[in-house]
Amino acid sequence: MGAARACCELRGNVPRRLRLAAAIVAAALSANVIAAAAPPLTAHGTTPVPAPTAAAMPPYNQTVTGRILPMSRELLVRLAQEGRALQLDGVPVFNGDDKFLPGKIALGLAEFLVTVPAEDSRRAEYIASFRRISRLTVDDPNDSWGIYYYMSALNQLRKAGLLGGAVDRLTLAKLRVRLDWRSFVDVDNFTLIDHPNNYYCVAFGIARLRVLMGWEDPAGSDQLLKKMLEHYRQYSGEYGFADETNGEGRFDRYSVLLSAEIAQKFIETGSQPPAEVIGWVRKSADVMLQRMNLNGDGFEYGRSLGPYGLTAMIEVLSAAAVLNVLNAREKALAYAFICLAGRHYVDFWLNPKAGSVDMWDQGRRTDAYRGKFRILGENLSLAHQFVYTNAFWNQLGFRDQAPPMTDFASALQHLPRCTVTWFARGEYDRMLLTLRDRGHVIGLPLINGGTSQHMHNSYFPIPYSPGMLDSVADGTAPQLIAHFTLADGSVLSPLAYFQHVKVTERGERTVITFEQSHLDKLGTERPVPDDRISVSSTYVLEPGRITRTDVYTPHGKIPLKSFRMEFATYSDAASQQGESTVFGHGMVRKFSASGFEHCGVAPVQDDVAYHTPTGPYANRVVCESGERTLQGALTLGWTLSYQ
Repeated sequence: MGAARACCELRGNVPRRLRLAAAIVAAALSANVIAAAAPPLTAHGTTPVPAPTAAAMPPYNQTVTGRILPMSRELLVRLAQEGRALQLDGVPVFNGDDKFLPGKIALGLAEFLVTVPAEDSRRAEYIASFRRISRLTVDDPNDSWGIYYYMSALNQLRKAGLLGGAVDRLTLAKLRVRLDWRSFVDVDNFTLIDHPNNYYCVAFGIARLRVLMGWEDPAGSDQLLKKMLEHYRQYSGEYGFADETNGEGRFDRYSVLLSAEIAQKFIETGSQPPAEVIGWVRKSADVMLQRMNLNGDGFEYGRSLGPYGLTAMIEVLSAAAVLNVLNAREKALAYAFICLAGRHYVDFWLNPKAGSVDMWDQGRRTDAYRGKFRILGENLSLAHQFVYTNAFWNQLGFRDQAPPMTDFASALQHLPRCTVTWFARGEYDRMLLTLRDRGHVIGLPLINGGTSQHMHNSYFPIPYSPGMLDSVADGTAPQLIAHFTLADGSVLSPLAYFQHVKVTERGERTVITFEQSHLDKLGTERPVPDDRISVSSTYVLEPGRITRTDVYTPHGKIPLKSFRMEFATYSDAASQQGESTVFGHGMVRKFSASGFEHCGVAPVQDDVAYHTPTGPYANRVVCESGERTLQGALTLGWTLSYQ
């Protein structure tokens, strides 16, 4: 590469944190004099809307207390009145499928109760409602997160002096037995029982709260904290992010969020997180600061996105602010984004007609485990995330304050164009490249979805950008990645085993190269390495254009039935011109593929398999080739141009 240098790596002795902070300081200082950035996009990346100013961003406290809490409180009032007959948007909420619901209900009620003044004439009625609902739900299934939520509710009532009135003695005795982290942790070796590793944090939070309630001594919480810290150290080491698996390499939204969740459990129980945890929060904040955008969009890849991608950014930035690991200008930028994100949540994700958050209708699709059967619980857990982060900002002196940053759009223009976040290095490399270009935030992860997720295109090694390049929750279509079907029926794809990752840049041109000596054999829950075909891959990212080239090398003669790749997009008015598809409307303007026998484009708006968390794709380009024997190098590639 000649003059090319390692993109966004540490240069000299200046830590990445300080380099990012310096860029943000420069952004903030120049925010009042630099021309505004390009306008943000709608959910489908098609219609520009005006760039927000500080005056157009309501204070976070006003959004939470004036727009979010009234809807959740109305749901709780209806619950108190209707009990088990309650339906929300036509869905019976007590359907037995939401295993966290009793805890979410308890926490929502408790967070409301502790704000009611003692002189309010309705206070006794509200307390009686909690007492009645706690008896109603005490025997319902309530697992893991539900246990934590319920413990948090009881602790808030205890601190407010309301516990004795809100929960009768028999119900409290039942809860003391049932609200226990040991229901999903093996006490012999402190391993999780059939849960991903972010549930260590849930168990830890439960144990800490049980100590405050006087229900157990600190030995359990101390051991759970030790297990969490060991997991970070073992699978990410110096990089400070949580692998959701035991070393398979699944680094996603949860991996970045978990440090903030751990910190919140300490803060909630009245103590300071360990210095190591605070350091991880700072690393997570670096990732989220680089994702700030003009639309209020959230994290872009992996599972559990939609409004939870948005609240993940809010939670991390809020934890970083309250732990004082952001400087003053970073804090101002973070608060401005959070005000914008809160507005985006109420304007886009809340449906006033249904009286609910909407992750399931209007062409939206979410993960199967977050199906509409969880509609009440999703409303309450999302509201809780806004409530507790709002309390952080109020504590910091931002109550009802408009963002101090007068030109947020200009400030964002001066964030680093390109950053690289390493998650792990060793036998396999795990990393995330973040590129800011033309108002888009583009994330390119090289990770392994691991057990249960490796086959889903939300974990593929492809670019993601909210509103332009989204994935489909639980989707398995070969989005921007070739799937090879062999004569024996095996399906192979380059999804999981990245080695020798190198990132270089020259000016505005960023190049990523990597190799995979094994492809991922699909068809089972766990990824299976298959060495019949290897691949060397190159990404080139330039302003308005992304190119990927793969050179596949067979080991011996490999009979193929076919190979296939797709590109689904929000862009419309499509026409096929040889190997290229041109779009007349939308952010993506052209898609070209090479190495396939033929490509074609067709609409998919009505196909639920192509509905993303924010809405339906408009079109799908399919490129494929038929039967052949692979006995020499095969080069496949694509180029995507966007505005």
